[in-house]
Amino acid sequence: MPEHISRKELKQDKIHDAIEHGAEAVFSHTTVLAAAVLGVVMVGVGYGGWRFHTDRKTVQATAALDVATKAYTARIGANPDPNDPAELFYPTEAARAEDAVQKFSIVAEKYPSTNPGRLAAYYAALCYEDLERHNQALEQLKKINSGKDKELVAMAQYQTGVIYERTGKTADAIKVFRDLAEHSSVFVPRPLVLLELAETLRQSDPKEAASVYEKLKKEFPNTAVSEEADRGLETLAPKS
Repeated sequence: MPEHISRKELKQDKIHDAIEHGAEAVFSHTTVLAAAVLGVVMVGVGYGGWRFHTDRKTVQATAALDVATKAYTARIGANPDPNDPAELFYPTEAARAEDAVQKFSIVAEKYPSTNPGRLAAYYAALCYEDLERHNQALEQLKKINSGKDKELVAMAQYQTGVIYERTGKTADAIKVFRDLAEHSSVFVPRPLVLLELAETLRQSDPKEAASVYEKLKKEFPNTAVSEEADRGLETLAPKS
């Protein structure tokens, strides 16, 4: 897929323009994490009437999540940064993911009823996915799917669909993406899901994939999404 949006690019924010641009917005883990952590803090402030021990658990969970997040976003390098010797770094992406998943898992297990705990479960799933430990990733995502936070649930469902597609469960992936397309959210917007659905359909049902690309062009004309749909249609065209 030389000119096509890959799942890795979607995950790593390669084509993210900005959430406020609506149709051109795509899912960004970095943006989601920052916004979600901010949301956790705001929720903590807004629920001043909660019992003291509940507040304390949320504060503790937020602090632990911050530590795990620093590992997840740490620099990859063989040596410390000479300008910041104390900066956290890892020799490989795998080493970083291994350490981060341990930290996220501890938060998720210790504070499962808090927002930071549920967010930690989501990022533990991402780390497991980076390590290609898909079953463990799905186990973490299932913990989130029954929650009340619609945005986090949508994020978990989207990632579940991606894992299904990567592991050959194409029909399950298509089902997930169809549902998300009808119930899109801020962090899992409809254009992102439709692009993923079209990509998943390319091999099993090229005709329907083309239909989804055409739908994107109609719903989001004159946008980066429309341009991506054009590229998708070009690669679906029969070779002469």
